[in-house]
Amino acid sequence: MKETLLIIFVKNPVLGKAKTRLAATVGDEAALEIYKLLLRKTHQESIALESDKIVYYSDSISQNDLWDNHAFFKALQSGNDLGEKITDAFRNAFDRGYKRVCIIGSDCYDLTQNLIQQSFEALKQHDAVIGPAEDGGYYLLGMSSFNPQFFANKAWSTETVARDTIKDFEAGGLSYKVLPTLNDIDTEADLGPWAHKVFRGIANPT
Repeated sequence: MKETLLIIFVKNPVLGKAKTRLAATVGDEAALEIYKLLLRKTHQESIALESDKIVYYSDSISQNDLWDNHAFFKALQSGNDLGEKITDAFRNAFDRGYKRVCIIGSDCYDLTQNLIQQSFEALKQHDAVIGPAEDGGYYLLGMSSFNPQFFANKAWSTETVARDTIKDFEAGGLSYKVLPTLNDIDTEADLGPWAHKVFRGIANPT
């Protein structure tokens, strides 16, 4: 067991359930293909990390998928809302003895292995690290000890989440590092040039 753990929250890639806000304008098929691309990008940026890694699935654990069982632990998200689910994942990590724990989702195409590694390094000197998203949420959060108050009383999926979390750091007298602001993918307006190949593939299937 390593001292560090990367938690990766994913949704099971199911047609009609993946990226529903995006699907409202691009259609279910394109939204699913874009989400699968985001999953592959998240896998690519996390696979070589020297930390332990665990994938938390939204609905059911898949044994034969992108996330190789030899490289990633697997678990099921548990809780009534996102705050409870994240709290449960962090609690389990620190109960198992990890010293530095970061969580990411699978919606940020611009998140890199280097940024994740920087986050673990930051936790050697700081109590917390946060990567704000352009929509006001965050694409990464890390802690060097269990602080469940970070996930209480948050208006999830709103523009105040990252700001309110930083206020929690400061209220608790914790030292923290803020990473560069990146873009989470929620709507068609969030897509970059990397998504063009998805639309080309749908328009011109082989």
